[in-house]
Amino acid sequence: MSWLQRLKFKVFKNDTSEIGPRMRSGFRHNGQFLSQVRISESTVISFPTNLNLANNLFIGHYNFLEASHGISIGEGVQITNYCSILTHSSHISIRLYGKSYLGKKDPIGYKKGPVSIGCYTFIGPHVTIMPETSIGKGSLVSAYSLLKGEYPAFSIIAGNPAHVVGDTREMDNKYLDEYPELKANYDQWAGL
Repeated sequence: MSWLQRLKFKVFKNDTSEIGPRMRSGFRHNGQFLSQVRISESTVISFPTNLNLANNLFIGHYNFLEASHGISIGEGVQITNYCSILTHSSHISIRLYGKSYLGKKDPIGYKKGPVSIGCYTFIGPHVTIMPETSIGKGSLVSAYSLLKGEYPAFSIIAGNPAHVVGDTREMDNKYLDEYPELKANYDQWAGL
């Protein structure tokens, strides 16, 4: 079989396992192997030594994690697709300084700060998280939201700019009432 025939066979045999980015199960990070981390090969991590990952995470396709000033992601967090998590923003400084921006130490307008995402938080697609943002555990961030600031635990967060629109415990209680056998698992991480 020629190389062209093999290529056609791969493309047209309805086996998409080799088309597009793949998820990687297990992740070696800062000298530690995190066996339950699933992360897409298409996710870009800038400054990985400043990234603090817990185990049991899902980070989907086409995300950008810019960790120059520190990102901390708790256990059980799910980050879907096309999300940007940023720990610096230089767009104001670049406009203020123009060509003289490069090489400036502590330029005016340069925003920087860590990002923290609490355990068992869900980040919807196309979310942007800006520097100096903290999201409490058990939160849910709606698609296309722009976050900056402090968000308490169990928040439902939506908007541009994002704000708290609800409480995930209200949503979860419906399931916990119907399936009481799950309450011990929930209380273990939620601390209720």
